[in-house]
Amino acid sequence: MADLTSVALRHEELLDSLRGTHLEPGQFAFWWFGQLTYLLRFGEVTAMVDPYLQPSDRRGKPPLLTPAECDAVDVFLHTHDHSDHIDPWAVPRLAAETKGVFVAPRAHRQRMLDLGVPADRLVAINAYETVEVGGLTVEAIPSAHEFLSVTDDGLYPFLGYIIRGHGTSCYHAGDTVWWEGLQAELRARLPIDVAFVPINGRDAERYARNIIGNMGFAEAADLVGQLPVGLACPAHWDMFEGNREDPTKFTRYYEVKYPDQRYWVGAGGQRVIVHGGWHAER
Repeated sequence: MADLTSVALRHEELLDSLRGTHLEPGQFAFWWFGQLTYLLRFGEVTAMVDPYLQPSDRRGKPPLLTPAECDAVDVFLHTHDHSDHIDPWAVPRLAAETKGVFVAPRAHRQRMLDLGVPADRLVAINAYETVEVGGLTVEAIPSAHEFLSVTDDGLYPFLGYIIRGHGTSCYHAGDTVWWEGLQAELRARLPIDVAFVPINGRDAERYARNIIGNMGFAEAADLVGQLPVGLACPAHWDMFEGNREDPTKFTRYYEVKYPDQRYWVGAGGQRVIVHGGWHAER
């Protein structure tokens, strides 16, 4: 498993890693950039989920890329309208400085347009819908943050995504608790090679500060550990003071309860290559 004490790659190493990764059929690569921001490479197609790139003193770690350095990204996916998922600083710059297509919940279509995303580069999606974009298949399933919300028009403001391409697949949960039926929804969509899940949890003290909850480390581990998911990746534990978690709680629980299952926790910017059949290497 990855060294939890390792530091993020130097900027030049990260850019070299992004530009120099070439994948065989049945492989995909990911890079974690903190919080729930992931860069994904499916063959020659690059996607970025919840690109939180805004420089801020609130961040526990600086952004590893600028919007201009995301010029090779083909698809940007956003799970919901919180500033670390639909980043109001980054989205206009990504729209201006890249040619990528944006995928976002239909509930937030107008928000994306207001942030400068051209209508012809915006794919709005609702739960239980599937779209083909940039050579990828993206299926949306509901997320519950903190509740399984739906508007009067039947739109889900919080989504997770099953992303498939190049013979591989991943689940990005967005922000969510474990709602009744979520595990069954994932089971119906197997195989899933990698699952990116939040673990920062929820409690009264956070609610009092208007911090909406996610799964705790044990919930996230049980959600994916009971499925034949190839690699579990806990996230959303590192960024903001007062809303963090120790990822070793997840890894220790996972090792003891699901000893045959695999996980990855590592430093920001490290590349992980996932092989179909659920073997991963750094």
